[in-house]
Amino acid sequence: MRIDILTVLPEMLESPLNCSILKRAQDKGLAEIHVHNLRDWTTNRYRKVDDYPFGGEAGMVMQIEPVDRAITELKSQRDYDEVIFTAPDGDVLNQSMANEMSMLHNIIILCGHYKGIDHRIREHLITREISIGDYVLTGGELPAVIITDAIVRLIPGAIGDEQSALTDSFQDNLLAPPIYTRPATYKGWDVPEILLSGHQAKIDAWRHEQSVERTKRLRPDLLK
Repeated sequence: MRIDILTVLPEMLESPLNCSILKRAQDKGLAEIHVHNLRDWTTNRYRKVDDYPFGGEAGMVMQIEPVDRAITELKSQRDYDEVIFTAPDGDVLNQSMANEMSMLHNIIILCGHYKGIDHRIREHLITREISIGDYVLTGGELPAVIITDAIVRLIPGAIGDEQSALTDSFQDNLLAPPIYTRPATYKGWDVPEILLSGHQAKIDAWRHEQSVERTKRLRPDLLK
């Protein structure tokens, strides 16, 4: 999989994209993540990629020209399955979407910034708009990292134990059950006896019951 990220703040992405599972996936050749400075495609002598909005509204708007130039150049080199815009009013990212996108080959992610982007970009260049929640951030860089992490960790081989990803919260619309490790007793706080029993069928049944109970209590909306 290849992910190309277009941003006006490439330095904001360097550290999180080169740590932990994302780094291991790239080192193994399972994923390529390329960060591009959108200013490289502007014709403005001061490398500006924003301008005032028509109609007099406050704030600055990302211009269509550098975005179009960037996407057109990338598309001339390979085919892309999705061109994603990190939009606060997009579809809210969930595990099902991450599962689906982990099977794609090439993705572009455009990070929003300033007041927003020229709407013609959304109308003509973007294929999918994704939000990470009902709030506004300074820019789309952090959502781009979250989207990338959610996708790449699902690529076979990215995680040492692939079964681990399959038992994460939300994979089956249930929250994950409680999980424990050594010591079995600490300050009088005990690990549930069933987990120490060695009876795998009963342990699996307990875990499922706990997942259902936690989902009903904490996220009943998932059960709908």
